[in-house]
Amino acid sequence: MGFIESLLQFLYENREAVFIIILSIFLGVEVIAHVPSVLHTPLMSGANAIHGVVIIGAIIVMGSADSDDGVAQILGFFAVLLGTLNVVGGFVVTNRMLEMFKKKKK
Repeated sequence: MGFIESLLQFLYENREAVFIIILSIFLGVEVIAHVPSVLHTPLMSGANAIHGVVIIGAIIVMGSADSDDGVAQILGFFAVLLGTLNVVGGFVVTNRMLEMFKKKKK
């Protein structure tokens, strides 16, 4: 069986999940498109902070990978690294944004 046939079979067997993912994409685009620009930065910084789940998932995957599987270990390391940068970046953006609302000292 070729790649196209196996892909079509996978999509057919998981059509409910694919349908939910497609609807979620459209819903997400509509929700984000209608967020006022004033709320966009705190919303995105909060979403970055929530991505700490990615770090936990990457640590679990790295822990369950074989010790001789170097590719899985390297990919897991980069997943942890990039997830950490995303979470820290979210908090940095939030902190800078909150600094804008503080009164300036004379």
